[in-house]
Amino acid sequence: MSEPKFITFGCRLNTYETEVMRNHAEAAGKSNAIVFNTCAVTAEATRQARQAIRKARAENPDAEIIVTGCAAQTDPEMFARMPEVSRVLGNEEKLKLSSWQHGANARVSVSDIMAVKTAKPHLVDGLKERTRAFVQVQNGCDHRCTFCIIPFGRGNSRSLQVADVVEQVRRLVASGYAEVVLTGVDLTSWGADLDGAPKLGLLANRILKTVPELKRLRLSSIDSIEADPELMDVIAGEERVMPHIHLSLQSGDNMILKRMKRRHAREDSIAFCSELRARRPGIVFGADIIAGFPTETDEMFENSLRIIDDCGLTYLHVFPFSPRPGTPAERMPQLDKHLIKERAALLRAKGEQRLDQFLSREIGTTRQVLIETEATGRTEHFAQVKFESRMAPGAIVTAEVTGRGASHLEARLAA
Repeated sequence: MSEPKFITFGCRLNTYETEVMRNHAEAAGKSNAIVFNTCAVTAEATRQARQAIRKARAENPDAEIIVTGCAAQTDPEMFARMPEVSRVLGNEEKLKLSSWQHGANARVSVSDIMAVKTAKPHLVDGLKERTRAFVQVQNGCDHRCTFCIIPFGRGNSRSLQVADVVEQVRRLVASGYAEVVLTGVDLTSWGADLDGAPKLGLLANRILKTVPELKRLRLSSIDSIEADPELMDVIAGEERVMPHIHLSLQSGDNMILKRMKRRHAREDSIAFCSELRARRPGIVFGADIIAGFPTETDEMFENSLRIIDDCGLTYLHVFPFSPRPGTPAERMPQLDKHLIKERAALLRAKGEQRLDQFLSREIGTTRQVLIETEATGRTEHFAQVKFESRMAPGAIVTAEVTGRGASHLEARLAA
């Protein structure tokens, strides 16, 4: 291989950081390497990474295999024990140019992520093979949800300065990106560690006002309880902010939310969705929900099922609970795995029903679609669209929705 190959698991933040690593690797003249940027959010994500590493070694016996990301940060010894792995880099080390330069050969280079106190800007001009750009505005998390290992992979919350975020957005727009997605581990905590403790609404407003040529701004997953008034105003009143909000919901039952150490109640989530829907009709919501959290009774699970309708969710990401080593939830009374699987299936079926209803309502509408491949794209509401005609990826086109498939819309260019 003349160029390093990067394989990314997990979140949008990982996708952005893969591009930073790619730039460093190219600047250092790295070659014949396969880099795995791993995720630790579930046991399944870690298992998939290990499986992919073994396959890569079998197919590329002479390549240098480098493993980094949250799974490598939280359990570097596990990857170091794998004979297929050449090097293990921590989440801080992977973003340093020195880690990619000739002579940087320490087999395990993973420092204490909790010792990292500031977020450093890493500017990129694009994301390979993507027509939607991700921008890191924040990293780490100060909260300690009982099921979550991610703070131990990412460290405590730290924010990028406004000027650094605006400069990154400006560079990406200059490179031809029509849509930018703000990303972070705990996006709505942005600014808490900066002078004056600004809120995410201020950052969004500053981006929109100082980069007027940006056509679409999208938010990744947010904690609704942290949404400040200015952010609510921006979402409700700024057309360039996409009408699709993804919530870190996790459960619809108040007792389970308390045992998770979440900061919201089910009533807070319902009120948040109701207010935004009243202020911006047509807005859609997605959410993460965990099925089978320890101690979850049938009644508690029913509350999670009900909140899908109560919040009017369109997109659902369902995670069957799997205990992460070292978390408080690991020590709680566990549910039977078959029951967890059944509950996850019921949640997914409900999610499919909600998506089905949304797609049917979209037929006959006119939407602005960001073209992702020659024949597919995404609407403002993040619905996938398929076309019969071919178009240039990266363009935004006006499309008439003519039909639908099982999980996508079908459309033609508007006359």
